[in-house]
Amino acid sequence: MSREVSELMRKDIKDIEAYLPIEPTDILSHRVDIPAERVVKLDGNENPYGCSQKVRQALAKYGYYHLYPDPEQRELRKALASYVGLDSEHIVVGSGSDELIDLILRLFLEPADVVINCPPTFGMYSFSAGVCGGVVVNVPRKEDFSIDILAVKRALTARAKVIFIASPNNPSGNVTPESEICELLESDIVVVVDEAYFEFSGVTVAGLVMQYDNLVVLRTFSKWAGLAGLRVGYGIFPVDIARNLMKIKQPYNVNCAAQVAALESLKDMKYFRSVIQAIIEEKERLARALSRFAWLKVYPSQANFVLCRVLKGEAKKIHKELQRRGIFVRYFDVPELSDCLRISAGKPEHTDALIAALEDIC
Repeated sequence: MSREVSELMRKDIKDIEAYLPIEPTDILSHRVDIPAERVVKLDGNENPYGCSQKVRQALAKYGYYHLYPDPEQRELRKALASYVGLDSEHIVVGSGSDELIDLILRLFLEPADVVINCPPTFGMYSFSAGVCGGVVVNVPRKEDFSIDILAVKRALTARAKVIFIASPNNPSGNVTPESEICELLESDIVVVVDEAYFEFSGVTVAGLVMQYDNLVVLRTFSKWAGLAGLRVGYGIFPVDIARNLMKIKQPYNVNCAAQVAALESLKDMKYFRSVIQAIIEEKERLARALSRFAWLKVYPSQANFVLCRVLKGEAKKIHKELQRRGIFVRYFDVPELSDCLRISAGKPEHTDALIAALEDIC
């Protein structure tokens, strides 16, 4: 060949920074040479109690793993329609909401189209926009992590197609008021509201999907249902958007195990409501315990995690010291969060171990 293979690659992809995901417990265990059962994993906003026993039993009994799953996710979409309160034609299920973010951008973006991003927020929005050939325009949040509505409106050029709003926001935990979302919906842009933590906040704009043809609401089974490893997310869409997404998605994007587990989770909501409440109470206890440290500023959160700003000392150093003790929290090595730690709500013993370690470190 006269050309190197690398010359055939998209040049814009070469400039994209890789997304830095969290890692599973076994990898973390090897990294710090601590047995996996002693690792305190508070970095992924996962459900520390895992899936329900009914989900485990259903997965064990399922007898069709040798067959392709339902490409139209009919049974699961029907169950989700009942859970959400809208017809199944509004529902599309993805391999995690990450896949749906990618599909939405594929549907709407042409080269050089603009995606409005409001950092600090979930990193997949800007990452996926770059992969899909979009131009990311960052409109920083205010000091209290609320959306700067006026600044967003100033950024709405003719090439702006999509804006992402995580509510509750990750990593800050605050909810964007419905009035502000409605204000953005009046603009000529697709508004994607990511409600990954809806079950903890109880705040949703899903009911507005029937009123606005430019509103998308995303949710996931990763946080509340303990299915992060099976990758199940879903979106609530205007019918026209849903139909086109079903057309362009991979045929078998949600595997059999994921569909079975999601269905059984929805059937076992009595159990999960008690688990969700336990996580909320532990998050509140975690926030109170962290607030006792004068060198930490703890932000209010309506999710299953707490964001803390380190007022004295270095967040990165504390992060490493905790790792050395087998306690993993999230540190974002970006300017707006360089002095912050995001800590997931775990079990009571996890909170106790974290607080004891912080007392020892500082």
